[in-house]
Amino acid sequence: MASLRMRAVRAVLRLTRKRGMATVERARKRIAAPKASYAPPAALRKRHDVRSREVEGFPCTTVAPRDGRSTRAAIYLHGGAYISEISPQHWTLISALADAGVRVEVPSYGLAPQHTYREAYPFLGSVYRRLLADVDASAITFVGDSAGGGLALGFAQTLAGVGLPQPGRLVLISPWLDLTLSNPDLDAIRDPWLNRVGLAEAAAAWAGGDDPTDPRLSPLNGPLSGLAPMDVYVGTRELCLPDVLLLKDRCATEGVTPQVTVCEGAVHVYPLVPAPEGRAAARTIVRSVSQDSVS
Repeated sequence: MASLRMRAVRAVLRLTRKRGMATVERARKRIAAPKASYAPPAALRKRHDVRSREVEGFPCTTVAPRDGRSTRAAIYLHGGAYISEISPQHWTLISALADAGVRVEVPSYGLAPQHTYREAYPFLGSVYRRLLADVDASAITFVGDSAGGGLALGFAQTLAGVGLPQPGRLVLISPWLDLTLSNPDLDAIRDPWLNRVGLAEAAAAWAGGDDPTDPRLSPLNGPLSGLAPMDVYVGTRELCLPDVLLLKDRCATEGVTPQVTVCEGAVHVYPLVPAPEGRAAARTIVRSVSQDSVS
């Protein structure tokens, strides 16, 4: 059973977030709205060594321990349906990773409708290449939540094609795996936050007229063998659940065994939520990313 705090979070989301993308008109207004700042909060700059720069014309922020003791690194790809900028909850997890000795690269990929996936992949490739100059691939983790989780998996699937090594690990938090939202099991999900109507509009904007079944958009359709070890976190009260379970099944057919954690009663991206289930999952993620070896 979900904790009292998680049930309260569900109620708040239903009242404050669900309706914002409930119709095509509302979704298009939200997509077209000005984007928030990608800049890290002042408290993060006080706590860690924070540096920002441009890579391929897009901002990328490095968050690292002040004492320079990092031996491991992560690339964190934030969620937001490919239309919203990074949020305080993302920075909280990034800060926890830096506290644990992890250097975190935070690429601020261009958001729809001004940008599409076509610009994101070369940008991420440049960020990863530059990180590899300092850190061995085995000590790097790709971490992504929601849309960022789908992007992390899609990017990992393209690495062999551009001559780059797999990272040591993939950590996917409620990944958006199929932009078509066509899984029939979605009908049974009672998600207090996400709305399929709005997500479909965001997906179309991010695809920029291209086929949404392309694995770079819907990595559920991409190759799964040969990828880094994969940890996936998902709640039972979110639209991402059916496709995560389908991902697990498809991994099995390709001889891959991801570690999938399904949290009963939890909402979308629950490791970012201030509830007992979320805090426990966040601790596990930080531990897995900061450890010296991949089990």
